[in-house]
Parts: sequence; C-alpha cells; structure tokens
Amino acid sequence: MGLQEKFRLYIHQQNLFHPKDRLLIAVSGGIDSVVLCALCKAAGYSFEIAHCNFQLRGTDSQRDEAFVKALAKKYAVPFHLKIFNTTDYAKSTKKSIETAARDLRYEWFTDLLTSSQQNESTKLDFLLTGHHADDNMETVVMNFFRGTGIHGLKGILSSNGKIIRPLLFARRSELESYVTDHGLEFVTDHTNFENDYTRNYFRNKILPLVSETYPEAANNVLKNIQRFRETEILFQQAVEKHKKNLLAYRGNEVHIPVLKLLKTIPLVTVFHEIIKEFGFTAHQTEEAIALLQSETGKYIQSATHRIIKNKSWLIISPNQSLAAQHILIEENDIQIDYFKGLLSIEKKDMETFKILDNPMIAQLDLAKITFPLLLRRWKTGDYFYPLGMQKKKKLGRFLSDQKLSITEKENVWVLVMDEKIIWVVGIRIDNRFKVSDTTQKIYLLHQSISTHN
Repeated sequence: MGLQEKFRLYIHQQNLFHPKDRLLIAVSGGIDSVVLCALCKAAGYSFEIAHCNFQLRGTDSQRDEAFVKALAKKYAVPFHLKIFNTTDYAKSTKKSIETAARDLRYEWFTDLLTSSQQNESTKLDFLLTGHHADDNMETVVMNFFRGTGIHGLKGILSSNGKIIRPLLFARRSELESYVTDHGLEFVTDHTNFENDYTRNYFRNKILPLVSETYPEAANNVLKNIQRFRETEILFQQAVEKHKKNLLAYRGNEVHIPVLKLLKTIPLVTVFHEIIKEFGFTAHQTEEAIALLQSETGKYIQSATHRIIKNKSWLIISPNQSLAAQHILIEENDIQIDYFKGLLSIEKKDMETFKILDNPMIAQLDLAKITFPLLLRRWKTGDYFYPLGMQKKKKLGRFLSDQKLSITEKENVWVLVMDEKIIWVVGIRIDNRFKVSDTTQKIYLLHQSISTHN
C-alpha cells in the first residue's frame, strides 16, 4: 500500500476530519509539511497554508518564507504569513527559543482558526501539522528522560481539539521516498543538523547511539506508544478512585486526611497526581510527603498554591494576595467589595428593628462608633472583648477555641475603630459595641459569601 492510500486510511480509521472540512496546514517548507500538502491536494481536500517566519536563521528564514509562498501559489490556495521577533519574546518571557517558537506559532494558528469562523465561506475547521512517526518516537524518549511520567509516554496525539496530525502513521524514510518518487521540492533547515536544541540532540546523537546496540529501538518505541496510551487510561481510572476516597473540597480548599493518605499504596505516585494539578512539580513531591510527618504550620508552595499541615490534615489552598489588605470604611459607605466577599451596610432605627442571631450580621450601637473604620486581616497581638464577655481575649486564642484551621484563620478579617476591634467579621462582635437598651440607632453590617477567594 502506497503512502497516499495509507494517508486516506489513517484519516478514516482515526476519524480525523471529513472531505468537506476546510483545513489550515502549517508549512515550514521541510519534507514533512511539503508531503502533507501534496497528499492533501491529491486526496482532494480543501486547504490553506500558514507559514511562520521566526527570524532565527538569517537569509534562510527569508528563503523559506519565499518557498512556502510559492508553494501556496502552485496549489492556488490562500497563504498566511506571520513574522515573529522570537529572540526578544524568548528573553522577555524567560523561555527557551524552542518553547517560545512553539507558543508563538500555536497562538497564531489558534487566532487564524478563530477569526475564520466569522464567515462561513472562509471558515477553517482544523489545523494540520506534519508531525510523523519519528517525531512521535523522539517525543516519547525525550519525555521519558524529562520525567513526565506515564502521561508523557503516550506521545503525540493524532487529534487534539482542532489540531490534527495525519502523518503520525508514517516514518520519515517513507516521506523521503515519496518526495523522491514525486519529484517534490523542499527546503532544508540546516539547524536540524546542529545539536543546540534538545530535539536535535536526541535525533542526531542519542537515538543513533542507542540504535547501535538495539537496531529495532525506534520501532519498539513506536509499538509501545499504543500500549502506553492504554496504560494511561487504566492509570487515570485508578488515580480518580484514590482522589474520590481522599479529597474533601471545602470552598476553594482541598483537605486531605493524613492517616488515610499514609495508608495509600502507591503513596508517591498518587500524591504526585493529586498535587500536580495545583502547580507542584515532580521534584516537590518528596517535600510534600515530608509534610505528613511534620508539625502543624509547615508548608510548601507552588506558583499558585500552598500545601500546609494542619493537625491531622493537609490543606491545599490558593496563595493569598497581599493586595488590598486595608480598606477604609467611611460613614456613608453602603457597600464594600473585598477579598472575603461583599459587605453591605445599613443604619436602622432601634424601634423598627428586630435583633438577629446570625454571626454573618453585625448589629452595633451607632452612637458608640466613630468613623472612618478600618477593615483588615487580623494579626498576631490583636485582642477584643467577645460578645458576652467582660474580659479581653487574644484573637489568636479565640480563633483556636473556635476550632478554625490554619488556613481558615488566615482568612479572618476584623473591623477596627481607633485600634479597637469591633467585629471579627462573620464570627463575633465586640461586647463593648453591642446593642443595648439605650441604643437608638443600629449600625448593621451583612457579610455575604465570597465569590473570588
């Protein structure tokens, strides 16, 4: 069976797209993308060509751009071009050149697909790339050494949303033979023979070296990819069962019982799968496991979350922002939107008001209050006179008596007047500012549940 027939069969078997779909082909000008265009043309598919000029190879970049533009003219299809300042982008985002180029091109491809949807006659359904079986094999081997786990061993998918890779069935040697047999022109990227980039190093150095000892190494990896994909499905099913058994969701926090987690087998793998969703790397898994035997208050951080030990629990919570920690409340303010949610404020006549038993509502004697008030997070050293008590109490001790966890304590805010706490928001008012028989006007504050913490 020839490459053209294999191409049609693969698209049909994988249900990648349909004959009536309009395609956008990413074309560099190299063998793989040139063959992909020729196969699509011969199969009668409707397509357009997109080319990225990353300005990384001097005159060669200009040569490639001109070649792909001429290729689009040859096939009489629309041509899309984007010129990137890749080096500056990589420096500003602190990414490698490889990563920067990949991010730039896929962002542009996505924009092209999205903008095309506005008109039915120009609508593009899928993006096609020229990734082939050798690319897939290289990716799997690289992921193995990167330590990506089972997820990385499944390789490149033939279909990932709108991105289609219809050449994954073909070896590079098959594409080279097709080019020769059909007299197709292409451009050669000489940097492919240099080892400055990770993929090139594996392609030109590591894999040929392995093949000297194991001649069938490449084919063996390719055969294993499908097994790895099916293994990952089983793996994820098992992980989800563990998550269901271990994780308790409380607002924006995840609580994990330490004793139950310690009994989990395999502990390291399951715990890594749990915490990686919150930005923790594989290298931090060991630190996270150490928290199981640590004292209360110990924690580790990712860019977005913390894992903190709180007695017999591990708590995964978002990192707190230090912004807007102090908010002034003036006498005529009626609404305050802050970290914990919405604070609604009213003034009521005592004669027409019925006292409510609700910690989310503070009912204070307006005559005892002077403005402005300060809304802030509580801090060590704070004290107040809890409602019903004549003696002051350290707020930290009071919160511990309320059985609040460490992260719950961190989210406690207080309303302060002249350094005096008049309300521990949502928990207890200060006894000195309570409504009494002599109260004429009530200062009423209602704390609603936060939608953004």
